[in-house]
Amino acid sequence: MTEGLLTRRRFAVLGLGALVGCGGPRRSGVVGMSAPGAEAVDGAGSLKAHAAARGIVYGCAVDVEALQNDAGYARLIREQAGMVVAENAMKWAALRPGVEAYRFDEADALVGFAETNGMKVRGHCLCWHKGLPGWFAGEATVENARGLLVEHIERVAGRYAGRMHSWDVVNEAVEVRDGRADGLRDSAWLRLVGEDYVEVAFRAARRADPQALLTYNDYGLEGEDGDSLRKRVAVLQLLRRLKQRGVPVDAVGLQAHLTVGDRFGPGMMAFLAAVRELGLQVFVTELDVDDRKLGVGVAERDGAVGRVYGEFVGLVLHEPAVNVVMTWGMTDARTWLKRADGAGERCLPFDEKELPTPAFFALRKSFDGRRV
Repeated sequence: MTEGLLTRRRFAVLGLGALVGCGGPRRSGVVGMSAPGAEAVDGAGSLKAHAAARGIVYGCAVDVEALQNDAGYARLIREQAGMVVAENAMKWAALRPGVEAYRFDEADALVGFAETNGMKVRGHCLCWHKGLPGWFAGEATVENARGLLVEHIERVAGRYAGRMHSWDVVNEAVEVRDGRADGLRDSAWLRLVGEDYVEVAFRAARRADPQALLTYNDYGLEGEDGDSLRKRVAVLQLLRRLKQRGVPVDAVGLQAHLTVGDRFGPGMMAFLAAVRELGLQVFVTELDVDDRKLGVGVAERDGAVGRVYGEFVGLVLHEPAVNVVMTWGMTDARTWLKRADGAGERCLPFDEKELPTPAFFALRKSFDGRRV
């Protein structure tokens, strides 16, 4: 791709209704930058600009190493995102190579990049049952785990105090299938710290950063199936317990790792309304659409993925509590999703060549449809 094409990004949008609506799938054509009907997808045409015009913050997860070493990737993030979150650089394993040792180079680089480019930053994540360093299993005990958790949160959130839009304070604490009456996951944190570990984490985060929006983040809340319903019930029970105890939680993160064929509707919307009634904001935090159930045909996959983006984002933006939409990545070249057949996933707003996909246009159209 030439520098001019990457920087100016003007493409013809052909058959968009078919791509994200009810008709058969067609791909957008790429034409000369001065072609009649060409449409800018940068500047005023970018995702962040269309989102901001409707009071929404759009952003994405980033690979910090690529941000530092791939100029084209960094330019695409600057062009499209109003907020960034690290895929891995702020997780325990990345930040804490030893019990007493911290490594902040990548996290610092991300915050510096965002501040230089006028972006907001989300932190992900302060407490999770995964993403723990290798030493944790041998060093963390019932006697010291609470102290390890509090010290980590105070050290990490405190380092960036006043500079973060929000933190995923606790990630994925609910697992209904573990069979507990309170719905909590049978995790190392539960076993070592106790049933109040979620409360401990949020209170520590508020002490460390009084300004950041403190978020409970989870997956599997979007569907109309029984598993999603039961999980929504358990998450609401957790949120109500926290609110009743005066725990400083400000928002719920709806991860939204979706798959072509998923259905979402009144169950999810009732959940979002209940979250709003608790006085909480809602962030879509990790949106992508897995196409592995489809064949390898690019046009079919692009059309199907674009339609899921349009249906989901268009729906959740009817809820006034939703004011952030983050995709888990910007380009298919760096997605965590993999297909068994080796065909690259077509799951994000830009493809492996950093050309906009139907998901891009579906997102932008959904932002434009938000009532303000």
